[in-house]
Amino acid sequence: MRTILFILRKEFLQIFRNKAMIPIIFFMPVFQLLILSNAATYEIKNIRFSVVDLDQSRFSRELVSKFTSTGYFILTENSFSVSEAEEGFRKNTSKLVLNIPQDFEKNYRKNGKAELQAVINAEDGSAAGIIYNYTSNIIQQFASGVVTEWTGLPEAEKSPVINISYSNWFNPELDYKTYMVPGILVALVSMVGVFLSGMNIVKEKEIGTIEQLNVTPIKKGQFIIGKLMPFWIIGIFELAFGMTLGFFIFSVPMLGSPFLILIVAGIYLLVILGMGLFISTFTNTQQQAMFIAWFFFVIFMLMGGIFTPIESMPDWAQTMTLFNPIAHFSRAMRMIMLKGSGLQDILKTLYILGAYAVVMLTFAVIRYRKVEG
Repeated sequence: MRTILFILRKEFLQIFRNKAMIPIIFFMPVFQLLILSNAATYEIKNIRFSVVDLDQSRFSRELVSKFTSTGYFILTENSFSVSEAEEGFRKNTSKLVLNIPQDFEKNYRKNGKAELQAVINAEDGSAAGIIYNYTSNIIQQFASGVVTEWTGLPEAEKSPVINISYSNWFNPELDYKTYMVPGILVALVSMVGVFLSGMNIVKEKEIGTIEQLNVTPIKKGQFIIGKLMPFWIIGIFELAFGMTLGFFIFSVPMLGSPFLILIVAGIYLLVILGMGLFISTFTNTQQQAMFIAWFFFVIFMLMGGIFTPIESMPDWAQTMTLFNPIAHFSRAMRMIMLKGSGLQDILKTLYILGAYAVVMLTFAVIRYRKVEG
């Protein structure tokens, strides 16, 4: 333990003496967080929704059929409890809950009007607005068809008479920054982890000190812990600082436990640091390490659901995201911060990231060769 502490002290001194590294670690992430607060939106497909059909009538079945026949909506659950259906929001299994009350068809036939509730997951404000438009258009088309069938009025004289009430959860103002800030924090923490950890070890090769360390009595495990731990601490600090900025500057809510986020981040950083260490084992210069790290980082980031919904990607791309640590961490971040999800809701993500960390660190340790003293 004493040896590890000496290595940690040496690494922190080396980091803070490097005038080029200080801005990269501390100022660049803050600058990027303040600038990269918005991103382009795209067409949304494969919108998963749940139905609470308390009426069980022909009208309700036809309305649900209208949604599924568009090709934009995928029915994931039929339920008789609104609370059970809304649980899908916290588990990220649905984006819309369509609540059809009892006597929906009866009231429409008797009074010429009926009420219908659509609850939209609005953690992504832009996507929620698109879902709102889709839902509104489908219901209006359904209502127009019912009026034509029921009254026989011509197209010009008919008008929808179903009242729709919407409730936007997790992001009531539909502010896109609320959705983007957690994703940007994931990207910034990833950059610090994968780039700096890989470049730090490669720098030892470039200046020739790696050979000196290899012939010392320091064991391989002590060397690796001492090399990776400083960046693990820095990554946790930057994430906590970024969440604080997001709360006070962008008013991003923190509905879940910040300690749970730090636990997930701690495991995720082990994955990223393992990648950086693994890259450093087969590169000889910092330029090589930077190029390879950037190649994988760009793919992981663009396919990680930070800027575009994973559900809108092709099937083969969605399969690839199962091996994308950024996709798992960004999903967990948004679930905890914006939805208030607990440990049970993200347990699967923790298992995946934990397994990923074990695999990456194992590969990196096996690949790294050191002459034991």
